[in-house]
Amino acid sequence: MDSQHWRAVITAAQAGDRRALDELVAGWLPLVYNIVGRALNGHADVDDVVQETMLRAVGHLGSLRDPDSFRSWLVAIAMRQIRDRARHRTPDRLEEAAASDFAELTVLRLQLEGQRREVAEAVRWLDDEDRQLLSLWWLEVAGELTRRELAAAVGITRQHAAVRVQRMKERLETSRGIVRALDGACPDLRELTGRWNGRPDSVWRKRLARHIRGCGYCGDTREAVVPAERLLVGIALVPLPVGFTLSLAFGGKTAAAATSAGWSAKLLGALTKPAVAMTAGATIAAGGAYVVTQPPDAPPPRAAVTPTATATSEPPPSATPSPSPTPTPSPSAKRKADLYGTVVDAVDRAPDPNARPAALPRRSESGITSTGGPKAVMQHRGDSVTLSGQGYVLVRWQISPHARPGAVVMPTWTGLKGKLFHVASGGSRRMDDPLPGVPNGYATGMGGPDIGYAVLPPGTQQMWQNEYFYLDGTVTLTQNERGCDYGLAVFPSNRDAVDKDVNEGPAQGAIRYGLVRDTGTDSAPVPQYVTRATPADPATVPQRSRV
Repeated sequence: MDSQHWRAVITAAQAGDRRALDELVAGWLPLVYNIVGRALNGHADVDDVVQETMLRAVGHLGSLRDPDSFRSWLVAIAMRQIRDRARHRTPDRLEEAAASDFAELTVLRLQLEGQRREVAEAVRWLDDEDRQLLSLWWLEVAGELTRRELAAAVGITRQHAAVRVQRMKERLETSRGIVRALDGACPDLRELTGRWNGRPDSVWRKRLARHIRGCGYCGDTREAVVPAERLLVGIALVPLPVGFTLSLAFGGKTAAAATSAGWSAKLLGALTKPAVAMTAGATIAAGGAYVVTQPPDAPPPRAAVTPTATATSEPPPSATPSPSPTPTPSPSAKRKADLYGTVVDAVDRAPDPNARPAALPRRSESGITSTGGPKAVMQHRGDSVTLSGQGYVLVRWQISPHARPGAVVMPTWTGLKGKLFHVASGGSRRMDDPLPGVPNGYATGMGGPDIGYAVLPPGTQQMWQNEYFYLDGTVTLTQNERGCDYGLAVFPSNRDAVDKDVNEGPAQGAIRYGLVRDTGTDSAPVPQYVTRATPADPATVPQRSRV
């Protein structure tokens, strides 16, 4: 950030310039969100801590003597709020599920692959104190903070900060080894983790680290391990989620008191007027709330890689699309009285990137509950989540042929009670679309000529980044990774979110519009690899569904 520009903005905001205050809040909110999000790993308290940090910063802006120290002052406020929230959390709240796992959010929003992805996922294995320090050190090596600011935020000398950072880095490298080993196929490790509940903690970190040190398979690193600081240099801030709301309502303060404290007239006016005004990438809406937006002409987040490929409407040479332009039912799709839906067992060709999707029909929504919470992240073979209710579900793909290319053993839906439909595909790209801004040799989301490709079973439809399903009943989704490395994130969703996803693009860096598959009736396609049975090995579910 331009220090001279922000010095002028801060000075103007302190002098009562209302536009300057708006710009100050919108400009520094992403930094605070990244610090708090990574320190708390996306815990449900993240929004509250971010809001309290910004409230305190705005409320005490007049006490800041040197505008040049604003960043370190703001970071110190954020760290105090993080530590204060940790002290006041009750034991029952310590077990709350994360609102959105920040490690996974980092991987998906910054499109991290390989060892960068490994570093982001290793954060889950750190203790609270280490994660708080890492939230600052990550931004230091990314060029967003200085070591002086890191030390000031923690309240220690630069010499002590160097010692603390070194110890944290050692535990981070241990955690990276655990992530790498869990992605492998060591039979002894599989047996050891059979008793693990899947939640990273310090006890299991020590157990797994002890196993890795004595295991020839897990300790055999097949590629050079790049130091974390080299992987994180210049990496972007994780963008604020679309719809992230920062409420700056001033509670019981009078308008005069709020104005004297430096509050923006836009914020005050929004409390009494139903107007919405745009400012610096944020919307100040009724009720005094900053709602982060992404206008159609907003550039995509800055990436940490160099563009090497250009998006086109044609699939890469590795793809083998069917001549059929749309999913077509097989001869076996003639339904019996106890069957429903269309059984799709043919590959479908990618639509033109500028082809608008069909209208998405409306289906009843009472809501979906998930055993994985608001977001289940499934990274390893055997991971599963059970979904129940009536509504929409998003399954987001993350394929990593860089880590391990080869055949994809598809995820499966088992134990279905009720009905399940494949309603839409979105995420602004198919996984076999050529990708702009990726490392050399990584041509598509399915891999590239230099590293190998992820290969689908014959007849399997090419998945998109986001796949949407509609459930009326109960079903279990299982990750069956055995060949190519991949992960799934599963979110209960709703029709409005589906409709927005498939219709956004090709603006904001999107490669293509989405695809609506839902007919609105019981003739809509069912997903491949679904069964009402509960096989001992979910990976054995046949491709051609029979429901």
